[in-house]
Amino acid sequence: MDLFRIDQELCNKDGICAAECPMKIIDTSKGFPRPVKGAEQFCINCGHCVAVCPTQAFSHKNLSPAQCIPLDETTLFSPEQAETFLRQRRSIRNYRKNPVGKELLEKAITIAAHAPSGHNRQPVHWQVIHDTKAVKELTTHVIDWMRWMLKEQPDRAAPLHLDLVVSGWEAGMDTVTRNAPHLIIAHGDKRDLTAHAACTIAMTWLELTLPSLGLGGCWCGFFNAAATFWPPLQEALGLPNNHASFGTMMVGHPVYTYKRIPPRNPPEISWK
Repeated sequence: MDLFRIDQELCNKDGICAAECPMKIIDTSKGFPRPVKGAEQFCINCGHCVAVCPTQAFSHKNLSPAQCIPLDETTLFSPEQAETFLRQRRSIRNYRKNPVGKELLEKAITIAAHAPSGHNRQPVHWQVIHDTKAVKELTTHVIDWMRWMLKEQPDRAAPLHLDLVVSGWEAGMDTVTRNAPHLIIAHGDKRDLTAHAACTIAMTWLELTLPSLGLGGCWCGFFNAAATFWPPLQEALGLPNNHASFGTMMVGHPVYTYKRIPPRNPPEISWK
């Protein structure tokens, strides 16, 4: 089929599809929507045209209305619900020992994969360290990196208190991966200028998704720093060539349930 098809019996010629197309490749000047010259080359497959059509008249060659999840007012958050949903986010650092099923983790990642990305490139790749023993083994590489930092770059290690992390590890306390049963890594091609931001956004969506599935997560900054700078950990992860880890999250069943939302500092806002 062409780039898109219009059901003329359903189309009301309202022009919404053309107005919402970010690449402006839909022409409605002669009635029914039609692609402009070169439209296929510039289309980013975002699905706006199909998603916004109120009559289901618009079908993209890669997406039909039937493939989309329907939305109506009953599925939208109220402002109060949205505020609570976002403010209730907590970094979880105590996890139950029982592992999370792969299907549940895949569901969380599938939801997070709907996060926006520049030009709809969707450059995020996911690696799940599901084996808890593997999590521990990888954490030893992080500790080795910290020991190297303390010896070779003490001025940079001091503000991070890496000495306390290492001594705690040697005493049997894990403040790197917090005894989490699983790790989820968002990685992408270093040559793609959109990859870093896309991974950060997607990981944020993942963290917000986890509580709805009875799970919790916490950004694992030490692990991701080591994955960025420490070759032995990079080799152990085995990411594709030219890929870098742009975010690591601990994931598991939380031990405790939070009962209230602490306040944050007021936002610093400037107006012009």
